[in-house]
This record gives sequence, structure tokens and C-alpha cells, in this order.
Amino acid sequence: MYRMSRFLTLGVLAVGLLGIAPATGSAQVVQSLNLSAGLFMPRGEESRIKNDVWLADVPIFRFDIKDFTGREVSGEWNFAFGDRVELGVGGAFYQRSVPTVYRDYVNKDRSEIQSDFKLRLIPAQAVVRFLPFGKPGRFQPYVGAGLGLVSWRYSETGDFIDFNDNNNVYRARYVANGTALGPVLLAGFRAPLNGDIYALTFEGRYQGGQGSLATSDFLDSKLDLGGTSLRVGFLIRF
Repeated sequence: MYRMSRFLTLGVLAVGLLGIAPATGSAQVVQSLNLSAGLFMPRGEESRIKNDVWLADVPIFRFDIKDFTGREVSGEWNFAFGDRVELGVGGAFYQRSVPTVYRDYVNKDRSEIQSDFKLRLIPAQAVVRFLPFGKPGRFQPYVGAGLGLVSWRYSETGDFIDFNDNNNVYRARYVANGTALGPVLLAGFRAPLNGDIYALTFEGRYQGGQGSLATSDFLDSKLDLGGTSLRVGFLIRF
């Protein structure tokens, strides 16, 4: 399924780029900068990939995957070819730390066995937008698709139980990082501010991807990097 979605996104990008090519001869390329802030929400338990480490962690540690919902900032440079097709290249930053304890175990003094789980995502993405209605200076809804390369880092730090050594509690720091390729899907709209130079934007964006973990450090071998971003932004055309 993941491979199919990647090929589908590549196909959409190819169609969009083919549509751009003839437009460059008859329309001026208009550039714009969009700066946004919002929330990133990881995929929930019911939709996460097989062998995801959070699915293995949740029965043992007291946290919910929704606890990783956190603030995100982003920026994107856009190239509009006419009023209907636009290429965007940009990136974002998200980081969230979630404190947790064991659900069914405590220290000998009855205190909690505490840890912190931390995820950082820095996606770089290229997308093609299709704007079927309106034009700059008027309300414009849009949809789009593309590809993203996500730089990620995940860590679990704190006190842990060695169930193979008389439930001994020890302190450790487990870290994994890498880059992952995934599809991007988006939809949103732009609302102009007194003309066609400035606009407010609202966008929902889905990103895919998965990271690989060492099972000697973590409870399972994958980390689902997929999730949805809700972004409110400010756009300036040049």
C-alpha cells in the first residue's frame, strides 16, 4: 500500500509538471512566500503501520498517541504558472516530548518509574497545487499532492525495567534517527486581503513515511511518521 501511494503521488506530480510546461510560454511565473503555524497530529492507533513502536509501548506505558499532537511551523516558496497550477517547495519543524510511566509497575519505594518519549520531524516537501476556481485577489480553494523527505529523530529516555533480570530498574537513553520518503496530500483555501498581494491561508496536509528502529533498544522495529497538519498562514506574492 505504501509503495502504491508513492507511485500514485509520483504520477500526480508528473501530470502537474507536464501541465506547467506549456503554461510557461504563455503566462508569467508569479512567486509567493507562505509562512504558517499550526498543529501536527500523528496517525491514531487504528491506522498506524504494522510493527509500530507506539502500538507496542501503549499497553506498557501510560500515554496516548494523541499526546504527541503538537505545534508545527512551516514555510513554502511557490511558483504559480497561470491561475490554475502551482509548484511549492518548503519545509516544516515539529518537536514534542511526552512524559510517561509504567502502567502496572512502580519502584520499590512505590514511586513511579518515569521516562520521556520525544519525537522530532523536519520534512522537506515538493507539491503541485491545482486551483480549479477563482484567481489571485479572490477566494481560492485548492487541492494538491507531492512527495516529502522527512528527517526524523526519536528517543526514549529515563528509567526502564529489565524483565529478564529480576525486574531490575535501570536508567538508559535510546535514540534512533534517519530520513524517510513519503507521499503528501493537501487541501485548503486562500482568502485575499485587500487585493492580490496578501492572503490568509488555511490548509490541511497529510504526510506519510516510516522509520526503522533497532529492536535491541525499542519494543518494535518501526515508527509510523504519518500524520495530519492543520496550518494557518500568511501569503505574500511577488
